[in-house]
Amino acid sequence: MPSIPRESKYRPFRPGRLAIHAVLLVLSFLFLLPLILLVSASLSSETDISTYGFTFLPHRVTFAAYEYVLQNPSQIVTAYAVTVTVTVIGTLAGVLVMALLAYPLSRTDFSWRRPLSFVVFFTLLFSGGLVPLYILVTHYLQIQDTLWALILPYLVMPWYVFLLRAYFAGLPRELIDAAKVDGAGEWRIFFQIIVPLSRPALATVALFCALTYWNDWYLALLFINNPALEPLQYLLYQISTNIETLQTSSQAFGVQIPALSAQMAIAVLAIGPITLAFLAVQKHFISGVTLGGVKGE
Repeated sequence: MPSIPRESKYRPFRPGRLAIHAVLLVLSFLFLLPLILLVSASLSSETDISTYGFTFLPHRVTFAAYEYVLQNPSQIVTAYAVTVTVTVIGTLAGVLVMALLAYPLSRTDFSWRRPLSFVVFFTLLFSGGLVPLYILVTHYLQIQDTLWALILPYLVMPWYVFLLRAYFAGLPRELIDAAKVDGAGEWRIFFQIIVPLSRPALATVALFCALTYWNDWYLALLFINNPALEPLQYLLYQISTNIETLQTSSQAFGVQIPALSAQMAIAVLAIGPITLAFLAVQKHFISGVTLGGVKGE
């Protein structure tokens, strides 16, 4: 009996694929250059930056910028705790609420589908403005100086609702019909069928929501007066502003403040944790971005 040849586990050599990988590798390295420059500048002294400019390797490694920024480490730790709490709670709650809103909008048998879609689409084009938002948060909801003032305004973002609605609409309708025949209710269908099948889309939206909460400082500027509730970005913004003010006033006394290197250190402290979060969910993020294109082929 003739033996059936086994498929080789090694892919054949293709020069075109090798060229594509080489180009992508070069582009990835180019994208990393600004981050390398940022870290190098944060580890350089103010004198070296003024003399040699921004270089990819510091001429002399010094942690003076980080020591200046971290003069009050407890304040930084508190701000980190506030930002992490707001990001985690806001991301989880936001993804849940937006998914619960997007799912019925994706169902053609939902009678209120068109009116609700219009409401979501209308808020995508027009907003109430700053004054109504301030009155709503401070007068009616009375949540100023609380973490809810940093969470609720970003809880539902219309663009992500439409993104999830489009993804839910592309799921096989037969699965929902089969689940209904087996006696499953809407809640069970959503959490046991729709959510597991939508992990790439949910992970993508969760990453964007986390970036929004992590990088926000504007809501803290409007609604937070308690220093214990200041998020990281707002605290670093205040430090950066104070550095510029002190640098202007200290030049008259001949005192040098690490202004540029301290600002780079602030940027490193701000982007470090969220970069790790992106690396943790990049697999689902890539799947969520490319899956729509694959379905359309």
